[in-house]
Amino acid sequence: MSDSNLGTTAVDFNAELPRSVRADDGKDVVSTHVLVEEDKVEKLRELSKRTRVAQSEYLREAVDDLLSKYKKHGAP
Repeated sequence: MSDSNLGTTAVDFNAELPRSVRADDGKDVVSTHVLVEEDKVEKLRELSKRTRVAQSEYLREAVDDLLSKYKKHGAP
């Protein structure tokens, strides 16, 4: 699915989600849906292929980094 007005690609893996599932580390995880610019999606795909690290792992790392950044600045 593509939204040419935003220049983004939407990927909807399962429309009925979010539904909690158990991750390998025992934590509950939820699938989410985001719109990301196509050029960034392609760069993420290329990085993932080159490094053999799953795109989802990079995205979880990015969320962790963002939350850590804002926690340091006093945000909830």
